[in-house]
Amino acid sequence: MSGVARAIRTAGEGPLKLAVPRGALLAGTLDLLDAIGVETSELRGDSRALVFDAGELTLVTMRPSDVPTYVEAGAADLGVTGKDVLAEQRDRAVYELLDLGFGACRMVLAGRRGDTRLGESERRLGAMRIATKYPRTAERWFEATGRQAEVIEVKGSVELAPLAGLADGIVDLVESGRTLAENELEVREEIATSTARLVANRVAHKLRAAEIDALVERMRAAAIR
Repeated sequence: MSGVARAIRTAGEGPLKLAVPRGALLAGTLDLLDAIGVETSELRGDSRALVFDAGELTLVTMRPSDVPTYVEAGAADLGVTGKDVLAEQRDRAVYELLDLGFGACRMVLAGRRGDTRLGESERRLGAMRIATKYPRTAERWFEATGRQAEVIEVKGSVELAPLAGLADGIVDLVESGRTLAENELEVREEIATSTARLVANRVAHKLRAAEIDALVERMRAAAIR
């Protein structure tokens, strides 16, 4: 038996561990947990703890981008993260079980308002310079649409890149588009849509199938109300 399988089998004696994303998806995740009867008041408080005992579940809070890593490794049996994260990390060996419906947003290509630099760079230089936190997603999009792009990975405020001259445009996740508008940027193309998804560790899904399936059905019922 692999180390991951041994860890999950040992963990199977206790509550299922659910990786809970901090940030934009946190409120929707906690509302869903409340709807299925899981206690979340401690998470909604000002505690700086990262692990919470919620009775039938152990809740582990982390960045959304870390959820697939923890779930794949078996450090969490289940997790909630965005489809954008799963698309960027699609090599992670996790099962996507359920579209939870909240956290809807769009992955877009954006440029400076009224600026023709994106098209001009492609015509003159043969490639656009694109800044993004999602380099794999961006590279696949440009390859699929038959265009060349120099993709520059950034970690901070990606909207700064075209304003400072680092890039001709950006590929980023937007909800309302307000941040783009405030930085004189506009959507040029929509690449994909994203919502929160429930994912599972592959070994845990086999060893604790009945528990996980029951939890999924409760979440499914709560998500469609």
